[in-house]
Amino acid sequence: MKLLVVDDEPLARDRLKRLLAVRGDCTAVAEAANGIEAIAANATQEPDVILLDIRMPGMDGIEAARHMMAAPHPPAIIFCTAYDEYAIAAFESRAVGYLLKPVQREKLDAALAAARASTRLQLNALAAAAREPRRFFSSHTGGATRLIPVADVRVLLADHKYVTAVCPGASALLDESLREIEQEFPRQFLRVHRNALVATAQITGIVRRPGGDHALTLAGIELQPQISRRHLAEVRQVIESL
Repeated sequence: MKLLVVDDEPLARDRLKRLLAVRGDCTAVAEAANGIEAIAANATQEPDVILLDIRMPGMDGIEAARHMMAAPHPPAIIFCTAYDEYAIAAFESRAVGYLLKPVQREKLDAALAAARASTRLQLNALAAAAREPRRFFSSHTGGATRLIPVADVRVLLADHKYVTAVCPGASALLDESLREIEQEFPRQFLRVHRNALVATAQITGIVRRPGGDHALTLAGIELQPQISRRHLAEVRQVIESL
């Protein structure tokens, strides 16, 4: 069994590694200090199980788990934290392992025996319990995970089963729906068309095209997403309030 230990505190990582060292079934133990490092290590090390802290700088464990669970071959995840405020409501299903620090050997052994990969639905429940918005979208192509800062995204365009995130000088395919994103970021992204969301803070103006329809101009990109007649009045109200 290959494991990845993720914690921003070196002493906490060392303790878990000592507990794992006495087991006979841990063939390799890698480590990472935050969520972004965990995603990279997961891609290169391909662990069977990740022992993941929740509160970490840069990217917390819940957001990191959501990105890794969206990959084609997700690991099993056991959360390890000094705070029990997420436990009762978020982990009631017991499908996600959860250990309080300091981690005890008996409880670690039991969690490893029962570890199963988390579902997206369960991770969404974790995110809601944490009340912390994620800061990155993830794109999974060619077996690799690419992180796109939410703050960099200007437009989200739906096309069949994929959504394209458009940023200044770049774009990426996301494996989630516009509706999911709209519900998660109601203040950050504005619906302007049934196939488009735009970053509200990046709107620079509204233009009328020769054919009579309207479109938005956005900071940092040339693309001007069309505004449907259904959403035109709401978009104008938002622009007036900026």
